[in-house]
Amino acid sequence: MAVIKHREQRVAVLIDVQNMYHSARNLYKKRVNFKELLKTAVSSRKLVRAIGYVIKTESGEEAAFFEALTKIGIEPKFKDLQVFAGGLKKADWDVGLAIDAIRLAPRIDAIVLITGDGDFIPLVEYLKEGEYGLQVEVMAFGRSASGKLKEKADEFINLDESSRFLLELPRGKKRK
Repeated sequence: MAVIKHREQRVAVLIDVQNMYHSARNLYKKRVNFKELLKTAVSSRKLVRAIGYVIKTESGEEAAFFEALTKIGIEPKFKDLQVFAGGLKKADWDVGLAIDAIRLAPRIDAIVLITGDGDFIPLVEYLKEGEYGLQVEVMAFGRSASGKLKEKADEFINLDESSRFLLELPRGKKRK
C-alpha cells in the first residue's frame, strides 16, 4: 500500500518516550527533539491526539520535561517506575500504548508509532489488517529498531538519517 498523506487525514501520534530517550542517548549521546518528531509525524495533517508515554520517578526530577512535552502539544501519560525487591526496575508502557491505539482507531485514518520496539509488531498488524485498516507509520532510530517492525509498517521514517531529531545533552550530562 502506498503511503498517502493529505491535509484532511486524521492522525494520531503515540510516542514510546523511554524507547526514544534511551536510543538517542545510547546511539548518539544526545537527547530527542520531540518538537521536530511531532512536526514530522503530523506532516500537515489533522492531529487528533499526540500522546507521550512516560515514567515518573520518586524524585520527580523529570517534571520540567513533562511540562515541555505538554507545551509542544504532546499529552504525557504517566506511569510510576516500579522497583522490585532486589533493586530490579521496570518501566513499561507497551500494553497502555497498544490499548490507546486500538481505542483511537475508529477516529483516525493514520497512526504514527514512534518506537523501535518489536513488541509492537502484532499491534501494527492488527491496525493495518483489522477492522480499521489504518495506515501505520513508524518512526525510530533505524540502528536500534526492530527489522520486522520496520518491514511491517506502511512507512518507516529512520531518525538516524537527520540530525534535526537530536539535541545536545545539557552540560555535564554527557555519557562517556
